[in-house]
Amino acid sequence: MAPGAVAGGFDHAALVRRQALAGQAGPMAILKNGKAFMIACFACLGGLLYGYNQGVFGGVLVMHSFKAHMGAAATDPTRIGFLTSILELGAWFGTIYSGFLAEIYSRKYAILFSTGTFILGVVIQTTSVTSAASNSILAGRFITGMGVGSLSMIVPMYNAECAPPEVRGAMVGLQQLAITTGIMISFWIDYGTNYIGGSGAGQSDAAWLVPLTLQIVPAVLLGVGMLFMPFSPRWLVHHDREDEARKTLASLRNLSSDHELIELEFLEIKAQSMFEKRSTAEHFPHLADGSKLSIIKLQFVAAASLFKSKPMFRRVMLATLTMFFQQWTGINAVLYYAPQIFTKLGQSSTTTSLLATGVVGIVMWLATIPAVMYVDKLGRKPILVIGAIGMALCHFIIAVIFAKNADQWPTHQAAGWAAIAMVWLFVVHFGYSWGPCAWIVIAEIWPISQRPYGIAIGASSNWMNNFIVGQVTPDMLTHLAYGTYIFFGVLTSMGAAFIYFFFPETKGLSLEEMDTLFGSAGVAAADAERMREINSEIGLEEMIHGSVAGQGGVHDEKILEEKAAAAEHRDRDSE
Repeated sequence: MAPGAVAGGFDHAALVRRQALAGQAGPMAILKNGKAFMIACFACLGGLLYGYNQGVFGGVLVMHSFKAHMGAAATDPTRIGFLTSILELGAWFGTIYSGFLAEIYSRKYAILFSTGTFILGVVIQTTSVTSAASNSILAGRFITGMGVGSLSMIVPMYNAECAPPEVRGAMVGLQQLAITTGIMISFWIDYGTNYIGGSGAGQSDAAWLVPLTLQIVPAVLLGVGMLFMPFSPRWLVHHDREDEARKTLASLRNLSSDHELIELEFLEIKAQSMFEKRSTAEHFPHLADGSKLSIIKLQFVAAASLFKSKPMFRRVMLATLTMFFQQWTGINAVLYYAPQIFTKLGQSSTTTSLLATGVVGIVMWLATIPAVMYVDKLGRKPILVIGAIGMALCHFIIAVIFAKNADQWPTHQAAGWAAIAMVWLFVVHFGYSWGPCAWIVIAEIWPISQRPYGIAIGASSNWMNNFIVGQVTPDMLTHLAYGTYIFFGVLTSMGAAFIYFFFPETKGLSLEEMDTLFGSAGVAAADAERMREINSEIGLEEMIHGSVAGQGGVHDEKILEEKAAAAEHRDRDSE
């Protein structure tokens, strides 16, 4: 039998054993892993900051006092686009350096650093009330974006590495629930502060300063709280802090350090880490001395390795294209410019458009909750495909309504509200599908040593496309009108096709088993033999096969055969 087949059989045996010990995925699994889930909830304050920034500026842009203070920067469509999208440009830059930060100094400290960057940006934004005006907004939003972009990449990675496989999707999906919570809060804060000093010419500058300043509250909470959060157990193992990693795993799972499930998960993590270190030592012996300079150089080697093999490049393409299609669903065109969109759909009152925008936040938040609870049971692929089809249909229906009524909204208000209802339905479809699942995918498909850089590539794709969408949407709404929705509908349909034909299902697999799924494990006989030797050396092979043999064999062998057949079927579907 080929070494790759041996490795594959062993991986499936490990999967069967872990699932027998851990139980099934779903809401009850979340309750069983309550401590890890609560830590993930707290870390997702980073997602709350991300969502708040996405939502708050759209409402600020239409406030009378903000327009008066900013002048042409808040009235010209192109300059509005740049004032909005500068945050995404900063976020893109933040994702570039975050992989190195997270690997060298830990996920925990990288979150702390990014939170400090975010707070600095908020402080600079508040100085825009002076004569600096739009310049302070631009500088502050760029620096705030650096923090947001960094957090958008590190928090899902931290949650994925702290999570057991049976609830990993839910814990990473919390990021999207936190984002939608931030969006919802920001929309309703905008709606409320719009009344400070009245909504007309006498409106106070506090109407837009208060929502911008309030960002600092969750940021301070995150910064202080992360001091008391654990390090990622996978990062600890990879940096030779094994005793601490074992204790952290046991604490996260609420089990004793010598429990079989803890031992199995710890050994799987250790085996993957040893495999990557020994492979690095073989290919780059001059960087295997453990010095700080060598560690820094190895980060560039790890990043470059993403593009040097077909299985790794496949992951790169999956992550970048998933985030490309997520942004070109048009979701952030809606979130950034919802008040302007609703105005163009017949709601001429600023107050009414802000109210309709607030509903966007509520329905998206509600739609995200089922995804967090059931994504590990239903899988990523069907949710992504169904969500994309639903969003595309909403875009096409809005385009038809817009085309028929663009010049007669005052006398066809029902048509306007029908189009707005389609916008609300669109964000529902996004909330349960591409919102959480896209982040889950890019957080879980990478090996340990390449994970920070792989996630950084996916997140940078998200933010660069986010920047482009934010920049071009005002001009698209002005010049393309209903064609904007046709454009987004076509791209969303392409996203559904991409997932259907090219995405392999990843639910229920450990982070270490992703290598088998994507063809990285056992690509060469030497790699498969090295992994077998490591599994034998650390006792993982004996633990797995001893467990199967000790239970009477027949029942577990049947389960193993069923799992192997299911995996083979899944692999055929993904080809």
